[in-house]
Amino acid sequence: MNRTWLFSLAPLALCFSLGAGEQKLSYIDLVHRITDLEYLATLPALGDQCAQWSSYDRKSRYDVATDKYINWDANGDGNGIMRKEGDQSVMAEMQGPGCIWRIWSATPEGGHVRLYLDGASEPAVDLPFQGYFDRQNAPFDRSALVHTVARGWNNYTPIPYQKSCKVVADKGWGAYYHFVYETFPKGTRVPTFKRDLTAEEFAALDRANDQLSNCGSSSISEHPGTAVLESTVEARAKQSSAVAAITGPGAITGIRVKFDLPGSPEDRDLLRELCLQINWDGEKEPSVWAPLGDFFGTAPGANRYRSLPLGLTEDGWWYCNWYMPFGREANVQVINDGTTSRRVRFELTHAPLSRPIDQLARFHAKWHRDAFLPLQPDRQIDWPVVKTEGTGRFVGMMLHIWNPRGGWWGEGDEKFFVDGEKFPSTFGTGSEDYFGYAWSDAGLFQHAFHNQTHNDGSSRGHISVNRWQVPDNVPFQKGFEGCLEKYYPNQRPTLYAATAYWYLSANGKDPYRPAPLEQRVGYWTPVESVKVKGVIEGESLKVLAKTGGDPQEQDMTGFGESWSNDAHLWWINAKPGDKLDLALPVAQAGKYRVSLQLTKAPDYGIVQLYLDGQKLGEPIDLYHPSVVASGPLTLGQREFTAGEHKLTIEIVGANERAVKNYMAGLDYVKLEPVAE
Repeated sequence: MNRTWLFSLAPLALCFSLGAGEQKLSYIDLVHRITDLEYLATLPALGDQCAQWSSYDRKSRYDVATDKYINWDANGDGNGIMRKEGDQSVMAEMQGPGCIWRIWSATPEGGHVRLYLDGASEPAVDLPFQGYFDRQNAPFDRSALVHTVARGWNNYTPIPYQKSCKVVADKGWGAYYHFVYETFPKGTRVPTFKRDLTAEEFAALDRANDQLSNCGSSSISEHPGTAVLESTVEARAKQSSAVAAITGPGAITGIRVKFDLPGSPEDRDLLRELCLQINWDGEKEPSVWAPLGDFFGTAPGANRYRSLPLGLTEDGWWYCNWYMPFGREANVQVINDGTTSRRVRFELTHAPLSRPIDQLARFHAKWHRDAFLPLQPDRQIDWPVVKTEGTGRFVGMMLHIWNPRGGWWGEGDEKFFVDGEKFPSTFGTGSEDYFGYAWSDAGLFQHAFHNQTHNDGSSRGHISVNRWQVPDNVPFQKGFEGCLEKYYPNQRPTLYAATAYWYLSANGKDPYRPAPLEQRVGYWTPVESVKVKGVIEGESLKVLAKTGGDPQEQDMTGFGESWSNDAHLWWINAKPGDKLDLALPVAQAGKYRVSLQLTKAPDYGIVQLYLDGQKLGEPIDLYHPSVVASGPLTLGQREFTAGEHKLTIEIVGANERAVKNYMAGLDYVKLEPVAE
């Protein structure tokens, strides 16, 4: 049964006396922007910019003369700085008027980091870098604004400056940093930050902290302008069974959806079969189109979490708080591309506009897999999350990763190219760093601005992460391209699916079109680990004794498919002269041909092997410029009794070209019976 809702919203006339470049923003005004979703819809003024200083690897650069990107995949992102001044490191330097919206680190330590504002000789903030994040120093002491999730340290306390900001660090500050900042249009007046805020300013931070701590959906009783539809969404209908046609001008201020879901993993396909589509003002192509679960910020399946703009509550309500203005009408549809009809309850709140429509952009959200991949050979690593033309603001992304072989997928940096710039004004230090955590931590977390809603563990399988850029949104005047470096290729397979969220002028260009169902489901096919027949896996061997170092299993899927069972026994933190004794089981007495496979790498040592205390072959040099499997190494024939034997690995040195970490890796041992 098809139903259509028709609503009319009376326009609200308002007067604005100041140009955007003449605005005066108090500290309380800036704090309000931390949670102001409506502000995101305003078209940015000329000169409004957001950028990021980070510790990205400075070997990555753009060469103007050749129009080429050099070392574009460089990955030493822990200690990059702008420059040295004596013993101090300059981490960031900005011209005002502006505001730091976000500070992040993976390893903040005790070395002091100082913020010099507006040319002052004394720093406005002088703290150990860890002191920006440990909630021991006001005003950086509110749990939702300053928090650590999955080993990522985050600070969202606004730090404004009128003329300039210089960030300087002492030795021992740690490793990895981001400073995300906005530069306001010329003529904007902002206060110079000081830690000793007024009572009113502290109270504003408290209100923002409380709102971020308790974000979620609101019930329809709180919104008199609410449309409610409960209807069957027919299977593979040419037109949705659930349609809301709202006349304007006005704004959608909230969406809630609830329906019965099967358990996991059956819910995964269903949430890709149902899609949300919104067309503004009679446009032919939708501005909003995404599978239902992905639109609400998580995939695969139904993963409970709460954030400021999106989430899924414990009682089964999917909610959206993005502010979505329109001029003449909004046409909202839930589309079912599956084979089974679904009963859906749909709630939509709307309100009159608080600004003239010509000051507002339209909300866009688009899902895709591998759309508009780069054609330039020197930019193949840049996986485009979104490309768009016009004026607007980028406000975040949700990323679903299917990584069946495991291995760390997230080395890639975020790169944001604004208004056609050749070198990105945002250049990050790793994908998980962008999403607010660190060190490939698999721990789930939820926060108002960033979440890891699903992780199968050990970087293997499905991972779902998101980040919402609310105070730190990225304004653009001509266009925006947002990329994540993708280190693992599709054929591995490691597959990305992204939903990008942005605001765009009514005449802007959104090139994304709805993706067919066959692209959205069925591609997460498990990959079986390859095991060499008849071998004893190195990672399964019992440790009998060691004189030093730490033997452990290491997942090798990040380095290719050459290792049996995708793993090896990894011996780290050893030194020359250290020995590792392993139990080698032999089921039946007899003569056996002994072979094994080892791992070679830039920081591996030279090893001597022993069998029951007797040398087994000559020393083996495990140095190689990259991480590779040695291939089968035959070590002769030996007589064995049935039972447990002792295989010993001794570190005897390292190649002169090797990094002197003296590591070793044992993939497998193979004992082949020799016929008499």
